[in-house]
Amino acid sequence: MAKSSADDEELRRACEAAIEGTKQKIVLSMRVAKCQGMWAKSGKMNKNSMAKPRVLAISTKTKVKRTKAFLRVLKYSNGGVLEPAKIYKLKHLSKVEVVTNDPSGCTFTLGFDNLRNQSVAPPQWMMRNVVDRNRFLVCILNICRDAMGHLPKVVGIDIVEMALWAKENTQVTTKKQGKINDEFDTAVLTEGDMQVTVGKELVSQAEEEDMEALLGTYVMGIGEAEAFSERLKRELQALEAANVHAILQNEPLIREVLQGLEIATNCVEDMDEWLGIFNVKLRHMREDIESIEIGNNKLEMQSVNNKSLIEELDKLLERLRIPSEYAACLIGGSFDEAHMFDNMESCEWLANALWRLEVPNLDRSFAKMRSVREKHAELEKLKSTYARRASEFLRNYFTGLVDFMISDKSYFSQRGQLKKPDHADLRYKCRTYARLLQHLKGLDKNSLGPLRKAYCTSMNLLLRREAREFANELRSSTKAPKNPTAWLDFTGSNQSANNADTSTISEAYAKMLSVFNPLLVDECSFFAHFMCFEVVASVQPGGQPNDEESASMNDDNDDDLGIMDVDDNNKTEKQAMDLVALNESLRDLLDGIEEEFYAVVDWAHKIDPLRCISMHGITERCMSDQKGDEAAFVRILLDDLENRISMQFTRFVDEACHQIERNEGKVRQVGVLQYIPKFATLATRMEQYIQGQSRDLVDQAYTKFVTIMFVTLDKIAQADTKYTDVLLIENYASFQNSLYDLANVVPTLAKFYHQASDAYEQACTRLINTIIYTQFERLFQFARKIEDLMSTIQPEEIPYQLGLSKGDLRKVIKSSLSGVDKSIAAMYKKLQKHMQSDELLPSLWDKCKAEFLDKYTSFVQLVVKVYPAENIPAVTEMRDILASM
Repeated sequence: MAKSSADDEELRRACEAAIEGTKQKIVLSMRVAKCQGMWAKSGKMNKNSMAKPRVLAISTKTKVKRTKAFLRVLKYSNGGVLEPAKIYKLKHLSKVEVVTNDPSGCTFTLGFDNLRNQSVAPPQWMMRNVVDRNRFLVCILNICRDAMGHLPKVVGIDIVEMALWAKENTQVTTKKQGKINDEFDTAVLTEGDMQVTVGKELVSQAEEEDMEALLGTYVMGIGEAEAFSERLKRELQALEAANVHAILQNEPLIREVLQGLEIATNCVEDMDEWLGIFNVKLRHMREDIESIEIGNNKLEMQSVNNKSLIEELDKLLERLRIPSEYAACLIGGSFDEAHMFDNMESCEWLANALWRLEVPNLDRSFAKMRSVREKHAELEKLKSTYARRASEFLRNYFTGLVDFMISDKSYFSQRGQLKKPDHADLRYKCRTYARLLQHLKGLDKNSLGPLRKAYCTSMNLLLRREAREFANELRSSTKAPKNPTAWLDFTGSNQSANNADTSTISEAYAKMLSVFNPLLVDECSFFAHFMCFEVVASVQPGGQPNDEESASMNDDNDDDLGIMDVDDNNKTEKQAMDLVALNESLRDLLDGIEEEFYAVVDWAHKIDPLRCISMHGITERCMSDQKGDEAAFVRILLDDLENRISMQFTRFVDEACHQIERNEGKVRQVGVLQYIPKFATLATRMEQYIQGQSRDLVDQAYTKFVTIMFVTLDKIAQADTKYTDVLLIENYASFQNSLYDLANVVPTLAKFYHQASDAYEQACTRLINTIIYTQFERLFQFARKIEDLMSTIQPEEIPYQLGLSKGDLRKVIKSSLSGVDKSIAAMYKKLQKHMQSDELLPSLWDKCKAEFLDKYTSFVQLVVKVYPAENIPAVTEMRDILASM
């Protein structure tokens, strides 16, 4: 028999050279032929299939705790040198299948469960003979069992043949391939459900011989299954009977064992009694030891507690001690600026001492001690004494500062000298005691109420005095017309005063606001910071603090005042508590100052009521500039000023409307009423004064003025029905002519312009119809009768109606059109007699001629339809006559 490639040392060395550097060791190497489905069902090789020479090598890599095994496929290069082609991990080997189509049984496939494409058939490996196949497969199964801990599924192999072959060739394989035995044992295969399971040693030699003998006695045909089953039952019964007999024979032995167990039980009971005695003694010893340890622990704990108590008492005594220098400062120290540092240290110590004696910071057992309660009462007495002294000093200090400024006239505006208020020195002196106020708030918050009240009262007197003196000097130094402007005075005596320049009045009002608005805003902000309000961003009175804008004071103001930062954690609660107090204090601070501004507004309104428009715009602009929350009460002041200005302007508008209404009771009026052109002048000046968003105020005035004007005009016109339309035409025309330019830019006036235009057209139509019907009444009444009958009867039947015969038509035409040129001339003279304005006559005459021509054209069309045979003057002839007039 030819030598197996598994024993070829040269092949092994070539394989080791191919995998050099991988730290792997070759266990087995064999030459095989690789084919891909080359066996057909008939057992013959396919013509198109070609086997390729390959070498299968099993390699291992040993680590500390485990061993890795690989199946390597090597192929020959062009130079005949082996090189790696593929590598498989044996831990993924799941199936070993022998190809049944190969009659030699030398072809098999290996299935791995980690291949990506499971749909492609695995390659088939063909050995030279069955011996090589068995050697290779047994080696793989041994490695999988020993190194991997599992066995793959084996299909298509004769189990008995494999087991016998493994047993017969174990020694041979061991000798020829010693390296395999070093790591893995050979295996024997057993059959079970078409799988091969490999064990260390299936059966021994003697057991195998007994099994063969037993199997030899049961060689039967397939049809003797029932006889075989009966035989097995009989033998099983015989075995059970033999076992019972054996048990009966062993009864003396069992008795001896039971006697020995009884003796051992007695010994155990004696031992248990001795152990119980020893256990009682040990328990007494443990109790004694435990009592000794408890006593020692109590003594040790008492010692530690005594030491801790002494330390705590020392700390408590330190807390209860009042330094003499602090006590002297708190009871009778000076509040001069030079001693403020000592006052600050004393306040800080007092606040800290009170804080340390409170329950959260001091143990409750200490807080109940009499000495602690007495010391706490002493500190409270110190706090109340110091708070009373500091509050009294600050009240007197603030009042003295303000009284000094009020008594000195150089701080205020004087005759010929308009002075802007300056509180820089006052605030500098107040800042000296800013930290004292902060500490005073921490010691006794209730003491700040009277202080804030006193400060607001004093500052209110100062601010009102400054505003009064400034307003008086501002009025006296402003050059304004001596006589008040009367815009709708119909006497005509103040026409020159209406044209006087009153811009200095608005400038004076603007200056008043520009000086005092920033001053009042700064005073409100300074007061909120200085008096330690935690709601430094004030809101509208009666409102709630804005969550997003209720931030604390900015850094610059903090640095100026020297006030400590507010605790952010309690800010929301403290803001709600201080909000009402802050609003009340600011109201006291600015109480009554609006009267000084009202005086300026009333003065300006008295000189020129239209200046209310410009002052309204100035006030709105100032309100839009005051966007900060600290200016809330200043915005209220400006809002009151705006209402005052609106009230004065409304009063002026009402008085002017009353003057317009008084024209109604006069004697018969002709021509253009006086208030029509005066309103145009008034509207022109009002448009010049508009600033900011005062358009609504002016538009409301326009609406009131024009409504009263039109109503009064209609009433006056109705007083004399003969000249009603003439009066309306002339006044509406004058209204349109005087407001034409303004109506193009002012929407409100444009609306009234169109209203006047419609009324003008209606009055013209009524006047022209009256004049036409005066001269040609019979002609157009005849036409109206024809029109009335045409809605009920046919046109050809009309000439047979009473009063509408052809003869009646000829009489009407003869009486109306025989001297038509004279009738038209009479129309012109009558129109000329009624009209007071020569400017309106041409346009009205043109309207009259057009209206008469339209009516005559309609009459001719009716005559042609009803009286086709009658001859009347043609329309063209009548048009020529009208054109020649």
